[in-house]
Amino acid sequence: MKSSTLKMFTTMQSIRRAAMFLVAGFLLQSCASLDPDYEEPTVMLSSFRAIPSQGVMPSFQVGLRIINPNSTTLNLEGVVYSISLQGHELVKGVGKDYPPIEGYSEGNITLTASANLLSGIRFITDMAKQKNEPFEYEFKAKLDVGGLYPSLRISETGTLDFNNRQ
Repeated sequence: MKSSTLKMFTTMQSIRRAAMFLVAGFLLQSCASLDPDYEEPTVMLSSFRAIPSQGVMPSFQVGLRIINPNSTTLNLEGVVYSISLQGHELVKGVGKDYPPIEGYSEGNITLTASANLLSGIRFITDMAKQKNEPFEYEFKAKLDVGGLYPSLRISETGTLDFNNRQ
């Protein structure tokens, strides 16, 4: 009985060892598939305009220009974005089903979003208190490129001054 228990124990150790080597092999293979020369794509805000909406809340189209500096195609799984004015998040949205951006090329995607009515009311109230001052804006987006690559996060900030048009 002792020899059968010893054989079973040895067999279990062999199975565990083989399983560990198998898992380690899969992990090494997945790490080897990451491209060490991968360069993060550039994402720029290219347009922002109001569009006709159905209902009370205004709608907007936001254009993004994406430059892919890599040899592999960039497949966007989805996008999450927000637009804030004076610290009030006025627009938030998500999107998916965008065309792939081939390697060493650029592409444009269009996001469509509706305004947050309550934040808009708060923004208008604050705007009435501080007349003739420039507006601070912030555009944030997270682009999910799928696979093992991390999501791309962009943030663009600036000031809009409607009083000093030249």
